[in-house]
Amino acid sequence: MKQYLDLVEDVLQNGKRREKTLQGSGDLSVFVRTKTYPVSEDAFPVLTTKKINFHNVVVELLWFLSGESRWDYLHKYNVKIWDVWGVKEVAEKYGLEEGDFGPIYGPNWIHWPDVKRDGELNQIKRLVEELRKNPDSRRHKVVAYNPASVDDVMVAPCHGDFKCYVDLETQELHLNMVQRSADVPIGVPYNISSYSLLLVMLAQVTGYKPGNFIHTTQDTHIYLDQVDPIKEQLTREPRRLPKLKINKDVKDIFEFKPDDFELEGYDPHPFIKIPVGI
Repeated sequence: MKQYLDLVEDVLQNGKRREKTLQGSGDLSVFVRTKTYPVSEDAFPVLTTKKINFHNVVVELLWFLSGESRWDYLHKYNVKIWDVWGVKEVAEKYGLEEGDFGPIYGPNWIHWPDVKRDGELNQIKRLVEELRKNPDSRRHKVVAYNPASVDDVMVAPCHGDFKCYVDLETQELHLNMVQRSADVPIGVPYNISSYSLLLVMLAQVTGYKPGNFIHTTQDTHIYLDQVDPIKEQLTREPRRLPKLKINKDVKDIFEFKPDDFELEGYDPHPFIKIPVGI
């Protein structure tokens, strides 16, 4: 996807150098960039200039939609990408048990504290209902970042705040996700595919066609120890996007399973090992 490679080049060329960050390594950073990715089942947005583990993308998204805070769902499907933040010595610093990440993406999407009703709000359920009943509403918004709890978790939500828009003329559903912190080499490729997949799922269960995923990244950065490996990716030509096969029988956003999705014709360049900012 040329849009992604353009973003990488932008940060490398225009990024302001910071010698130290909370993650330890310095970085190059730009502020607020927006890229648009057309989404369809015939050309699904996923990086081809390096291999992306689509199974991890699917399982992580379904974990978010489950509302769970523990790593049990991830481990059930052999996904270990969150393990480094859930080990005992890290969790205990935040008063959590091993494998519990606290109020992050899924818990905030599905169990948002609702003081007025003395309970909780399922934001995803409400979003689906409103897209069906009131497609022209301006309130099709979901948030993951809760200022009241960001100091209680190891990983404050970097993404997860998104808004949907229905084009009544074309019957297309569009999704804009605003990401407060964007690790361009590691996180952003997953975010592109994850929210494109969420868009396809939402479109299917609400009766619309998937439109565009518009990705807005605020603090958009490349860590200094990621610069050399990400430059290798810039030497590679993007390949044809794969098709997405999805189980058409699923009409409830919470009923999808990992084997309901498959990429057909995914032929990426080889995987590139890039350090993760922790």
